[in-house]
Amino acid sequence: MENKLDLHGIRHDAVDRLVENFVLLNETPLDIIVGNSSRMRELVEKVLERHKFVYDSLINQGVITVLGDK
Repeated sequence: MENKLDLHGIRHDAVDRLVENFVLLNETPLDIIVGNSSRMRELVEKVLERHKFVYDSLINQGVITVLGDK
């Protein structure tokens, strides 16, 4: 399975389902590329927090790394 999800060009209303499936169906660590969009970052973090995932956010690189679950 792929360990990277690139959200460039993905509509905000599709992010929740895509990220949820990605983090639940793949083994950590995982990278989620959010780019410079603060809204995209918020949407991804909301999913990760709902499922109690530990993550590291590299703001200047536009990447969220999912490290594992709590």
